[in-house]
Amino acid sequence: MPKELVQIFKYWYATQLNVVRWSGVYSRPYGMECGVRQGGLTSPKLFNLYVNALIEELSSTHVGCHIDEICLNNISYADDMVLLSASACGLSKLLGICERYALSHGLVYNTKKSECMVFQARGRCLDNIPSVKLNGTPLRRVDKFKYLGHFVTSDLRDDTDIERERRALSVRANMIARRFARCSRDVKITLFRAFCTSFYTCSLWVFYSQKQYSALRVQYNNAFRVLLGLPRFCSASGMFAEARVDCFFTTMRKRCTSLIGRVRVSPNSILKALTDRYDCRYLNHCTMVHFLILWLRVSKSAICVHLK
Repeated sequence: MPKELVQIFKYWYATQLNVVRWSGVYSRPYGMECGVRQGGLTSPKLFNLYVNALIEELSSTHVGCHIDEICLNNISYADDMVLLSASACGLSKLLGICERYALSHGLVYNTKKSECMVFQARGRCLDNIPSVKLNGTPLRRVDKFKYLGHFVTSDLRDDTDIERERRALSVRANMIARRFARCSRDVKITLFRAFCTSFYTCSLWVFYSQKQYSALRVQYNNAFRVLLGLPRFCSASGMFAEARVDCFFTTMRKRCTSLIGRVRVSPNSILKALTDRYDCRYLNHCTMVHFLILWLRVSKSAICVHLK
């Protein structure tokens, strides 16, 4: 990098002042002694430069989980890092690397927000697991944790995350139904598409109970009925077809197709290793969802033709 650019960043971060606003009142100015500016355009690049050496060191150890001879022992997004290992010994080694890097680079890990989880192998839960320590503090062992808005559980089931999305959908649907009750039908349909069809991380759902999945579908249908003021027991397929809005199953199929398409063209070596495996559980699930819904639609059409 040019020395002039480095000097600009040094001057920028050494002289900038921050204030806190609370109820219209500003605090005394203070200097920022660590970290990057939140919301700054250069902040992601600067942070990546800061922690890239740690990610490289973790990946070069080849300690952790492997997929087709590709080591996968850390997943990082900004300041949220997940360490993966098939053994407690391997996990302790990865934590030791993080501790040494933090000590030499002025970082401090928050042991209260750091957690440890043991995934069940083929339905078996291991009890004799030694405690995992970070900076000498034993980490709290949990059965679920929320990573980037998605609930991950020790049994790898998605019921908890589906329930999270069902509750979030209920809140969003009630909000737009209350605030936009006097809007036109077209405006309400546009709001429904914008706020009620996203289903954050639904493309990752693979292992769940049909009861929980159906509860989300019912919530989706009821949200549309309430927003448009339709009868409670009116036909779901009919109301979506009349409004030209995707039904629940169509929305899910599009989400899965979109994710698979992006994963298949990704240059990431880990993602390519997953897509190249014919026994990948997620890809098989998406394929089954697509063909099952297609079969149901074809069967329903055949029955309708027969009745006519």
